[in-house]
Amino acid sequence: MAQSLTSRRDVETVGSKGVIKRNEYVRIITRALYSLNYNMTADLLQEESRIPLDSSEVKLLQKQVLDGNWEESVKTLCTISLLDKATRSLASFLILEQKFLKFLRMDNNVLDALNVLRKEIVPLGINLNRVHELASWIISPSGYRNTDQDTESAKSEILKKLLNLLPPSLVIPPTRLESIVEEALHLQRGACLFHNVFDSNLSLYPDHQCGRGRLPSSIKQILQVHTDEVWFLQFSHDGKYLASSSKDQSAIIWQVMDGGKVSWKHTLIGHQKPVLTVSWSPDDNQLLTCGEDEIIRRWDANLGQCLHVYEKIGAGFISCAWSPDGQVILAGMTNKSFSLWDVNGAELDCWEENTLRISEMAITDTRDMIVSICRGDTIVFLDWEEKRCRKLIQEEEVITSFSLSKDNKFLLVNLTNQEIHLWSLEGYPQVVARYKGHTRSRFIIRSCFGGCEEAFIASGSEDTQVYVWHRGSGKLIQALDGHSGAVNCVSWNPVNIYMLASASDDGAIRIWGPDPRMDQYGLGFKSCT
Repeated sequence: MAQSLTSRRDVETVGSKGVIKRNEYVRIITRALYSLNYNMTADLLQEESRIPLDSSEVKLLQKQVLDGNWEESVKTLCTISLLDKATRSLASFLILEQKFLKFLRMDNNVLDALNVLRKEIVPLGINLNRVHELASWIISPSGYRNTDQDTESAKSEILKKLLNLLPPSLVIPPTRLESIVEEALHLQRGACLFHNVFDSNLSLYPDHQCGRGRLPSSIKQILQVHTDEVWFLQFSHDGKYLASSSKDQSAIIWQVMDGGKVSWKHTLIGHQKPVLTVSWSPDDNQLLTCGEDEIIRRWDANLGQCLHVYEKIGAGFISCAWSPDGQVILAGMTNKSFSLWDVNGAELDCWEENTLRISEMAITDTRDMIVSICRGDTIVFLDWEEKRCRKLIQEEEVITSFSLSKDNKFLLVNLTNQEIHLWSLEGYPQVVARYKGHTRSRFIIRSCFGGCEEAFIASGSEDTQVYVWHRGSGKLIQALDGHSGAVNCVSWNPVNIYMLASASDDGAIRIWGPDPRMDQYGLGFKSCT
């Protein structure tokens, strides 16, 4: 009785969708077992399934190459029917080259080597530079005779190169199973809107899906030491400290404890005007504070002591940044100029590039570009050495603030039209995502990158909420309620990806972490290094 089509399909495929061929599936598993050095198990699988890993022709080719039998290797290669012309030529060239060298190493066999070159290698019509090199060795053979092409390791390396030329249907790559699994994890991770976990925590057992419990969404602490509006805050690079600045003319350094609790460490007093921003040194040992139209102070972050005061007659400071090596300080001035200072207070350079007061700036990690707002709707990228414009970003509306991604490949730009634009800086700059939902009408509202691999965008808002979007899709995934005044600035801990801080006109700083009611994965609220 003839076998039904459905029955044959059941035999030939595995899985509920019938798209995985049993033969391919078993061969890939066998290859993975050999790669893991489970050789006996791999042998047993081939025996029990009656599905060999390699065809008889490929097995014979492998043996002949390891035996150095180049003549027969070429013949066997010609019997493999699944090879296209280009692949067959490349593989033949590799084998015939060894045949040529074998004759060349033998005394009184130069003529045989020449015949191989002329009659077998040259007609392939490929790799002419290598052909010329081989021809030169006939005239001057000293360059190759001391090579170790006849050793077992050399033959194994040649076999490896040869097998890499053959299509996967003939020779399955050793890491094929790993590649399939990694791609599956990558797709699941990309489809997870709330993905906020390190790759080391991923598991093959369940389908990956994070859920809201992995995002900071619950108020863990309310820090109320400032006596007026809090305008700016920033975590240190190592995530162990948080610095904030306020209209009350002070800055505060907070310490992030091992368990995730944030505690007061130092209040930095000395400014006579509100403190606009703070900036951590690359090693996190020092902190810059910038007073509004005033001076810049450099502090020892561990002791809370002022180390130096930077001031310039006839102009005040409104922004500041560190060079990546921590040796130079860049300042934005009220007279629309840039100023460079060494840490000891000597002014190194000063130049004017802008039509606006420079309220926002950054320096790329490679120290090759200065990023700044130069006109209301334009961001300029200046060459560090030549102070010339290398790149411009032209926006649709007036720019209020921006933030540079950790890898310096993206720029997050806040606009007066209540939009945040994500610009890709690689090649020709272009907007790759837009984020909407927050409110801004009067104040400077700041946003930031955050979470695992900076997969999220967070922003303050004048409606007292903190907004969080999925970076890739632009979808708003949560609005956090808790402040009673406009939220001016947010900062996501770069090390503890479950910690977010927000600063508000209500004078408070709120520390956000995962909601334990939604924490089905048992992450808790702790530092994840």
